[in-house]
Amino acid sequence: MFALVDCNNFYASCERVFQPQWEGKPVVILSNNDGCVIARSNEAKALGIPMGAPAFQYRDQFKHQGIKVFSSNYPLYGDMSSRVMSVLEQYTPNVEIYSIDEAFLQFKGFDLFDLEEEGKKMRKQVRQWTGIPVSVGMAPSKALAKIANKIAKKFASKTGGVYCIDTEDKRIKALKWTSIGDVWGVGRQHRQRLEAIGVENAWQFSLLPDDWVRKYMSVLGLRLKKDLQGLPSIQLEEIQPPKKGIATTRSFEGTLSAFSDLEERVSTFASSCAEKMRKQHSSCNALLVFVRSDPHKKGSLPYRNSCVLPLPYATNSSITLSKYAVLGLQKIFKEGIAYKKAGVMIMGLVPTVKRQLSLFDSNNAKHVTLMQSLDQIHKRFGPYQIKLANQDLNRTWKMKQEHLSKRFTTELKEVITIK
Repeated sequence: MFALVDCNNFYASCERVFQPQWEGKPVVILSNNDGCVIARSNEAKALGIPMGAPAFQYRDQFKHQGIKVFSSNYPLYGDMSSRVMSVLEQYTPNVEIYSIDEAFLQFKGFDLFDLEEEGKKMRKQVRQWTGIPVSVGMAPSKALAKIANKIAKKFASKTGGVYCIDTEDKRIKALKWTSIGDVWGVGRQHRQRLEAIGVENAWQFSLLPDDWVRKYMSVLGLRLKKDLQGLPSIQLEEIQPPKKGIATTRSFEGTLSAFSDLEERVSTFASSCAEKMRKQHSSCNALLVFVRSDPHKKGSLPYRNSCVLPLPYATNSSITLSKYAVLGLQKIFKEGIAYKKAGVMIMGLVPTVKRQLSLFDSNNAKHVTLMQSLDQIHKRFGPYQIKLANQDLNRTWKMKQEHLSKRFTTELKEVITIK
C-alpha cells in the first residue's frame, strides 16, 4: 500500500503555528517582492481571493474583509517541511518527498496492520509535534493514493482527514468521482484529447484499450492507467535526483540603472547558484545571465537581453562563476535603461567527482578548500557573513517584504521569547 501525506494550506499553516490568533481566519501568502497571491487558507478561498491575484489590486479587499497578509518566508517553510518529513520517516523507511508539502510513503510488510488507523496516528502525531494539519490518502498505488488524499481533504468532516481505498468498490467509486482533468499526470492537452473521445472521469480512462493509451499518451500514460486500475506501476523514488538546472532570479523593489548596482546583484545571484550546486555536489559547464527593464514604467525604454557563457572547465566556485557572470553582464548592459529584473541560470550540470578536466585550464585547487570553509561559516553563522569583493559589504539587498513574519525556527535571535 501507498500513502500520500499532504500538508493542508501549508504556507498558511506554517504562519498559524506561531501566530495562532489567525487560526480559522482568512490568510494569504504573497510571492517574492509581495507581487501576487501564491497560497490561501480555506477562509480566503471562500471570500473569492483567486490564486495569482496581484496584491496591489486586492489591497483594499484584504483590508475590508480582514484578510491577514504574509510575505513568503521560505526559510520558515523549508524548515517546517523538514520537520514534518522527519515525523513521517518514523513510520516507514520508504519515503519519497514529492514536494515541500507532500510525501509518498510505501508500506511493505504491513499486511497485519490496520493502515487507516496508522494514517490517523500519523496525522495526529504530525499535528502534535509540528502544529501542521495534514490529510492522508491510502491506496494500492501512487495515483490512487493521490485520489484518496483528495477525498480525505474534500470530505474532512466525514473522513477525519484520512481515507483508504482498500476495496474494489471504493476504487471504482473514487475513479467515477474524479474528473479526468483532476487525475495526477493528465495535463491540459491530454485532458482535451480524452474529453474529445468522451472520457470525462478517471473510471472511463481506466477502461481505455492499452494500445490507444500507449499511442497517444506514451508509456507514461499506460503506467498511469495501470496505477488507476490498482496495479502499482509508478514506483517510489526514494532518492531525490539532483537538479538538472539551477537559477537565481529576482525582481528589484525599485529599478536599477547603474552598472555597479547590477554587477552587485548578478554577482550575488551567481554565488547563490554556486552554493546550491555545492549542496548537491554538482558543477556546471555554462551559465546564462539575463536582464530585463520594467515593462510597466512609463517613458522607460523596453529592453531585455541574455548572454550564455561557456566555462573553460566545470566548476562550482563562487569566485569563478561570479567572474563570468559579470563578464556576461558587461556584454548585455546598456546605459539609460531602468532595469527591473536580472538573473543567473547555470547549465550543463555534472557530478563534481565525474567532471571532465581540461588539459590547459583547471579549477584553482585553492577554491575547493575556500568554498568548503565558506559553506561551513554560512551554515553555522547564517548567510551573507562573507561576501566577494564585488559585493557591497555594507549593504544587504532585500526584497520587498512588508508583511514578513519572523524565522521562528531557523534564526536564533528571532525565536519566540516567553515573558
